[in-house]
Formats: sequence, C-alpha cells, structure tokens
Amino acid sequence: MPATLHEHVLFAGGPVLAGVHHLNSDVEPHAHDFVEIAVIGTGCGRHVTSRGEQPLRRGQAIVLRPGAWHGFRDCIDLTVANCCLSAQALRAELAALYDIPMLRRMLWTDPVASGMHGVAVTAVDPAAAEEAIAEIGLLERDLTADQARPGRVLGRLVTVVGILADGRGPERETAEPAIHPAVAATIARLEAAPAHPWRLDDLAGAVNLDPAHLGRLFRRYVGLTPLGFLARLRAERAATLLAHSTMPAARVGAAVGWDDPTYFARRFRTLVGLTPTEYRRRSRSAAHMQLGAPAGARTE
Repeated sequence: MPATLHEHVLFAGGPVLAGVHHLNSDVEPHAHDFVEIAVIGTGCGRHVTSRGEQPLRRGQAIVLRPGAWHGFRDCIDLTVANCCLSAQALRAELAALYDIPMLRRMLWTDPVASGMHGVAVTAVDPAAAEEAIAEIGLLERDLTADQARPGRVLGRLVTVVGILADGRGPERETAEPAIHPAVAATIARLEAAPAHPWRLDDLAGAVNLDPAHLGRLFRRYVGLTPLGFLARLRAERAATLLAHSTMPAARVGAAVGWDDPTYFARRFRTLVGLTPTEYRRRSRSAAHMQLGAPAGARTE
C-alpha cells in the first residue's frame, strides 16, 4: 500500500503497528514521528543512519525515537520485523512502560544518549530475536483480525519488548527501583509545556529539591539532565511539526521553545542528525514512496 511514516495516518487511532517483512531492495532513508523497534533476522544488508552505514547482523534490535531517521541498503533476503509504538500512546495508555526499568532503558534512555541521534542498536541473543520476530508476526495477525483484540495486542506488545530486554543479557540490567516521583513529576511538567522557558531552578523548586540533586536523579533515571531531556523533547515535537505542517522552520522552532532560528537549526541537527530543512525534505519524500512496512521497507 502507499504508506507514509506519519503516526496520524499509519496508526488509525491505535497504539501499536507491527509487521514481518522480507527485503530484497533498498529502503531510502526516512524519518519517524513514532517509536520503532526493528528486529533483524536472517539475510544481509546495511543500516543507514546519521552516524553512517553499518552491516546488519542477525539478532540486532534497532530502537528509534520520534524524530530519528534511518534506511536500509544492499538487502538480500533480509528479514526485518517492525513493532511501532504511537508516541501519543506512550504518553497515555502505554505510559506505564516507563515505570519498568529495563523497558525505560530500551525505549527511552538508550536512544537519547549522547550522540545517538535517537537511534539505539543493540545485540540480543539470536534465539531471543527469532522469538521476538515470531511474536511480532502474531501481533500483526491480532492487529489485522476482523474483531478488535486490544487485550491480546497489549499482551503481545509487552511480550515483544520483554523478550528483547531479556535477550540483551543480565549485564545490561541492574537492580533499579521505579522512577523517582520527583523525576516523574518534572517529566510530566516538561511534556505538558515544552515551549515554556524552563530553568533548572524553577523545575527543582516545583518538586522541593536542590537543582543539583534533581540533576543527579535525572541522570540516573533518564540518562540526561532535565534541560537535556527538554531539548530532546523539543526536537521530537519539532520533528512532528516539520513532517505534518507547512509551518516555516523558524516558526516550528519558536513553537517548541527555540525562538532563535539559528540556535534551533543547530540544536535540531545535533539531536536528530539533520537540519530542519533536510528532515522535512526526507519526511515529505518518504510520504510518496511505495512502502510495505512501517519502517519504510519494500518487499518487492
């Protein structure tokens, strides 16, 4: 079908999208305004991101935050299973996933670490990858069933991300309590008004903490400082506006809290790996591609 990579078109109001695809052609670099998990199975190919090209290997799990972009090249019988999560749902009905440390690390923290540009690539046990691919196939079946199966869909989604989190090995996980209430409250405040000119002192005062202590808590639970998290949040919101609207780039920057167009362009490129203009161009060109997968994968 002629698909786009825009959440409001692809998800049709639902929280999840899934599919298993077998690629024998290139997939041009394309942008996302939702979270994607791509699990690599058998076959070969190369992964294209803002950090260059890397060969794909069986057992890799690729997680992309909103605003990230990627593509595939030189695909030969490459199996890619996609599980996509609505960014809106992750702030609503799927928000509880953030409270599970291993899932928070995989879906939120790792992709936004310094230099990642919203893309995290990790290796999982090949057996776990194959199990996840099979579950994604069942998830796709449940999503396309004649009768809605919201319970099964949610259960399979949690199973998929749980398999991948476990498959990364025990060395990746440490005993970690649920997110600190002050961090959760601050995140909610930032997400509610990302364009507000927040200062660390104001954020810390709102939760009755010393600014330095709030910063340490954020680095522990989120992997970023509070203002670093805000910058990533603004970049994700800007990516959505660039993809979905005709608003001039300078106005997009102002709408998310970066009033200076030059500063906006610099920060967006640092966080996403593309200038706002280039991001919009790739997003618009992707909307005209004939795709067979949410990840932009074509199967012909």
